Amino acid sequence: MLINKITRKLSILFLGIALIFMFSASCQKNNTSENNTDTEHKEIRVLLADHPYGNLLYSLIPDFEKETGIKVLLEHYNENELTNRLNSEFSEGIPLIDVFMTRPMTETLLFLKNNWMMPLDGYDLSDYPSNTLEIGVKDGKPYFIPLVVEWQVLYYRKDLLEAAGLRVPVNFNELENAARVLNRDGVAGFASRGAPFPAVSQISSFIFSYGGRYINNGAAVFDTPEAVDAFRYYGRILGMYGPQGIAGMSWDHIMPIFQAGRLAMWTDASVFYGQLIDPQVSNVPAENVGVARLPRGPVSQQPYIVTSWGMSISSSTKDFDSSMRFLEWAASKEIAQKAMLANIPMARLSVWNDPSVTTHINPGIVDTMIHASQFGNPYPMPLMTSIVQARNLIGEVISESINTRGTSPRLQSLAAQKNAELNQLLRNDGEYGTAR
Repeated sequence: MLINKITRKLSILFLGIALIFMFSASCQKNNTSENNTDTEHKEIRVLLADHPYGNLLYSLIPDFEKETGIKVLLEHYNENELTNRLNSEFSEGIPLIDVFMTRPMTETLLFLKNNWMMPLDGYDLSDYPSNTLEIGVKDGKPYFIPLVVEWQVLYYRKDLLEAAGLRVPVNFNELENAARVLNRDGVAGFASRGAPFPAVSQISSFIFSYGGRYINNGAAVFDTPEAVDAFRYYGRILGMYGPQGIAGMSWDHIMPIFQAGRLAMWTDASVFYGQLIDPQVSNVPAENVGVARLPRGPVSQQPYIVTSWGMSISSSTKDFDSSMRFLEWAASKEIAQKAMLANIPMARLSVWNDPSVTTHINPGIVDTMIHASQFGNPYPMPLMTSIVQARNLIGEVISESINTRGTSPRLQSLAAQKNAELNQLLRNDGEYGTAR
């Protein structure tokens, strides 16, 4: 009897111990399963541009996924398709985008007005020029991280300047004189964009350097005496010393003229240097192609500098932490170094001061970037919703000046008329008087 009681007690004890072990194992299994689920099911949708930087990221994303366990659902679009996709999904309230590349000059104002971007509080911005950030800051908070930048430079033929006994122009007077002297023997002395719409960005640096602006405190001001003087100068130097047909040319028309050896000087974006020295498409030896700062105007030496591509987090993201982790990786100094070595001009200042990077870059490109990062203006066109219409209005003034070589007696009145029309666009969009 006693033995049976002892046996029953031992059986109950062993059963209890067994149940405890089973429960513990089950909990461990469940915890492991939950942890694995958390890792395995973290995924973000990322929209990239079909751009050298986007292509670089595409090749490196497997490294990010392996390091973090975060799955990246990646989509690639050309720049216009990307803009259309973002506008479409955001406006329809589809909460599927987490991280996206963006063109700040053309998209940020609209995206901020519609609250489509997440503020990036806490992101370390100390490595970025303040003028590359300005467009994306609202109420003291950044809404995009600058990635790729471009700025205006002066490309010039070293051999032609030397043969003429001229130094590289350092001010607008010297630029015009050099254009006059070099405009001979089938070579145009100077070029910049003349076609109305694309010329707006390139004449901006001349307007800034004369002391003018497109918009100030939410109102158009390109009819001021300073701005009109800049229109006249630009029209005169292009009309007198530019290639035939310059009034209808953009960068893609001017570049082949330079490559063919029929252009002495050209002001445009910094991104074109590689194509100017490419022996497969250019007849001008690389050693004869120089890069310099845009010469100084009557008031300042202020080229534009623009963040051509940035990266943002959607305000509708369901996983901000994973999205921020991707953004921090994508915009990291390590990837910026890789991009720079692939001839992609990045915004981070540290890579422009890194000898392991800069020894592979033309010193003129480095110098002009450092100068633009300190003194450049980030608004090469009006920052407004109706930017297309605004560029068309300003383009009419540019055309009038080029076609009359800067001598048009109606240039001032035309600028005033188009200035008033642009102000009406600002009023229509609820942006008049809004300081940015």
